[in-house]
Amino acid sequence: MSPAPDLPEQPSVQMAFDDNSLLAHLVGEHDQHLDRIERRLGVRLTARGNVMTIDGPASAVEQARIVLTTLYDRLRRGVELDQAEVDAVLRIVPARATEPRRPDAAPLPPPEPELAIRTRKRQITARSVTQRSYIQALRQNDLVFGLGPAGTGKTYLAVAAAVDMLMTGQVQRIILSRPAVEAGERLGFLPGDLKDKVDPYLRPLYDALHDMLPADQILKRLGNGDIEVAPLAFMRGRTLAHAFVILDEAQNTTAVQMKMFLTRLGEGSRMAVTGDLTQVDLPRGTQSGLKDALDTLEGVEGVATVRFGEDDVVRHPMVQRIVHAYNARDRQRTAARDAENPVVEPGPVP
Repeated sequence: MSPAPDLPEQPSVQMAFDDNSLLAHLVGEHDQHLDRIERRLGVRLTARGNVMTIDGPASAVEQARIVLTTLYDRLRRGVELDQAEVDAVLRIVPARATEPRRPDAAPLPPPEPELAIRTRKRQITARSVTQRSYIQALRQNDLVFGLGPAGTGKTYLAVAAAVDMLMTGQVQRIILSRPAVEAGERLGFLPGDLKDKVDPYLRPLYDALHDMLPADQILKRLGNGDIEVAPLAFMRGRTLAHAFVILDEAQNTTAVQMKMFLTRLGEGSRMAVTGDLTQVDLPRGTQSGLKDALDTLEGVEGVATVRFGEDDVVRHPMVQRIVHAYNARDRQRTAARDAENPVVEPGPVP
């Protein structure tokens, strides 16, 4: 988020909270949550009893008010407040709060009601504006492409949406799939049966499931077929009806594989396809099926595409800085290539 503009300070704004126990969680141990908000927004926060006083530039005070209101609302709905949640709300504060406003203007309302995904183990809320759009797309469209760098929640939110729809009876099963493509290395012979050989490729999908369902529930549902985790090659010839189907690491599919997968969609089903076009591990010269599908299906009814950027990374802050550094390097290389090989416009025909 860009820093608030340097505006004159406005008179202190006070906020009263009706639950002191929730307020203690809002403040954080040793005031850590307040410190984080102060550093990010450039305000001063002072808690006395159940009253919070906000001092600072007018727009920053308005941002802080919205942040505190949103965090308190999350606490009231049972969301556990940690550093990541505070950062998430700081990330999705409306940009209009940074605009200069008259001192007598009416306060801005808090953000729209949150799109929460409820699973057996936790309630999951959007941690960026793009994540909010992604959750909406997953609920409203038959086919959703989630594109962007690692750590933006593409696959995690898709699995969460799938578990939510399974628990509420909107679908009868979840099918999770990935292409079995090695990431720039040759693993050679893998011991064990077929499940042992493909499980390493599908581990991230299992990890997401374990974050949302108790272990015994996962084992039970894997056993009875309510949840299926399988490599992409196993999808051929099937019709996937009344299911939530997720294809992860889709940038590593070929155009033929992608068409095969997309045409598996059956009655009453939803499909989410996630990938990062900057991390294609296919043999050199092979077009990514994800890129081919995006070009082919642009504008098709019922298909939504949500693009995440480096600012949407919600893992460790270092991950965001790493993604930013790689993207900056790639932009420099592209600019250098363009300078060496300028496009020559054809001249007029004599």
